[in-house]
Amino acid sequence: MSEPAESETAFRFKLLHQDGAARAGVISTPRGEIRTPAFMPVGTAATVKAMQPEAVRALGADIVLSNTYHLMLRPGAERIAALGGLHRFMNWPHPILTDSGGFQVMSLAKLRKLDENGVTFQSHIDGARHVLTPERSMEIQDLLGSDIVMQFDECVRLPCAPGEAERAMRLSLRWGERSKRALAPKSGRALFGIVQGGDDKALRRESATELVSMGFDGYALGGLAVGEPQAVMLDMIETVMPFLPVDKPHYLMGVGTPDDLLQSVKRGIDMFDCVMPTRAGRHGLVFTRHGRINLRNARHADDPAPIDEKSSCAAARIYSRAYLHHLVKASEILGMILMTTINLAYYQELMAGMRAAIAEGRFEDFAAETEALWREGESLSGRASA
Repeated sequence: MSEPAESETAFRFKLLHQDGAARAGVISTPRGEIRTPAFMPVGTAATVKAMQPEAVRALGADIVLSNTYHLMLRPGAERIAALGGLHRFMNWPHPILTDSGGFQVMSLAKLRKLDENGVTFQSHIDGARHVLTPERSMEIQDLLGSDIVMQFDECVRLPCAPGEAERAMRLSLRWGERSKRALAPKSGRALFGIVQGGDDKALRRESATELVSMGFDGYALGGLAVGEPQAVMLDMIETVMPFLPVDKPHYLMGVGTPDDLLQSVKRGIDMFDCVMPTRAGRHGLVFTRHGRINLRNARHADDPAPIDEKSSCAAARIYSRAYLHHLVKASEILGMILMTTINLAYYQELMAGMRAAIAEGRFEDFAAETEALWREGESLSGRASA
């Protein structure tokens, strides 16, 4: 696959419909359009675990996410660039967003040292020392050929001390400025700023205001779904939304459950990513129109019913719960593939349903119907396992 020409489609976001705060639109990139609200399957190391790229696309994904830190360690950004870029490397000719490595500043805290310049990591693979700065993060994402580049930032786990949230937020702002200066302009590519500030409303407002003044192509909310209750996360979304441009995409990083997606779209979020559907699928938990089903439970051992006979996903319609239970208990690779497929299919069905409901001006009804089906399914599941 050849790289898009400089003259091809510029990055842009078009808001098509709004229903309350919920938005439906389209992001245009040289590698294709992204329908919003959008869920991005996570392909951290250039692979959505247990899935072929063509299968991910067939389920309805317009874009996937990969990770700067992990690809820096293995196989290396320079190697990927020499092989034609990340899209060719992983056989995904559609849009890719790359996380900057900021999440690993939090998740790998025991293996790193942080200062004003950046972060020094000790590789979790071989112990080698790697320095990641805003400039190096931008260089790596450029080498990968990312369509949507994320600024380098510091993510902190919640709850945290107020002083810690403020320190990390201000550092992230300075790193945002450096990221913007370091990334060479290129037609069709976008750079997103990341709003930080922990669970402090004043810090979140300040972060959003300062980032907007810098002029990014889109704005993300980082540092959420990192230990705080859902109510706190939703409160932070509501706090930040009035300060973000209407004509730019709004991205909630690392979120989350189907209910998180529904509640966040209701508050104006356009983009999501999360490892939950793939990780849960590999461990026997599937998400459906009728709520969660834990296929490790013994009660599924003799159940001939499929996961969901009305699903658009063949795996959810064809295979019995008994068979999927057997695959989970036997730790068979096919079980991981099938249940990951079922989960990603449901997530894309949910996003498509929300897009249609927003376009039709019935998002509140759609949300209520969806929540009612979840409650009904969980109630029946609870009685069956009693």
